Amino acid sequence: MQDFRAAGGRVAVLVPAAGRGTRLGGMRKQFRLLGNRPLLEQTLWAFEHHPAVDGLVVAVPAERVVGIAETLRQSGLKKLWHVVAGGATRQDSVAAALRSLPDDVAIVLVHDAVRPFILPEQITAVLEAVRQVGAAALAIPETDTVRRSDDGYLAETVPRQQLYRMQTPQGFRRDWLEAAYAEASEPPATDDVELVRRLGYPVARVAGSVFNFKITTAEDWELATMLWPQWEARRRSCCTL
Repeated sequence: MQDFRAAGGRVAVLVPAAGRGTRLGGMRKQFRLLGNRPLLEQTLWAFEHHPAVDGLVVAVPAERVVGIAETLRQSGLKKLWHVVAGGATRQDSVAAALRSLPDDVAIVLVHDAVRPFILPEQITAVLEAVRQVGAAALAIPETDTVRRSDDGYLAETVPRQQLYRMQTPQGFRRDWLEAAYAEASEPPATDDVELVRRLGYPVARVAGSVFNFKITTAEDWELATMLWPQWEARRRSCCTL
């Protein structure tokens, strides 16, 4: 088998953005303004600026493909390859984006559209781990006490010593990810690490950050809007927007 670490090939980032965001309510969160751009755009710019990323593919609601594609291209994103129609689940959307990739892509990152607080060094660390192991993902250790609950009452404590909260980006050899999607079965996976691990492939753990949270609830959105001015100032200090 060819040594993957020595193999060439480009790096693509798939961003599923077709979700309805029902827990937050109102407008789909990925299209709400965070700072001076929609949340989806803010997330994409983190990868646009990364020198190792060659292309971006975004999966959006089918009825909005044309409009969003035009908006994203007008925003100045030069690495945007495709905007595709997403599906009913996150897994369906990633699958649609994966099918659109050109043949010379060797490494695929998958990143949540609603995780804008991603650092360039975290992207680099995931890519380096993928080149070494074949698959990698950001994760942070669980620090809170975790208990089961039944009928509104707290039950036994769950040991947390080996528990980690998964984040994105999650990165993979393209052939591993395509094989995982070809064998995907019910129930749908909540992330791509689950699909890859079902085939027995190893996935390296890369240190994430509490700042790289997924904007899901109204409280998450409030926190994101408070943090964004400082984050944008930090980003401007190292990148040209």
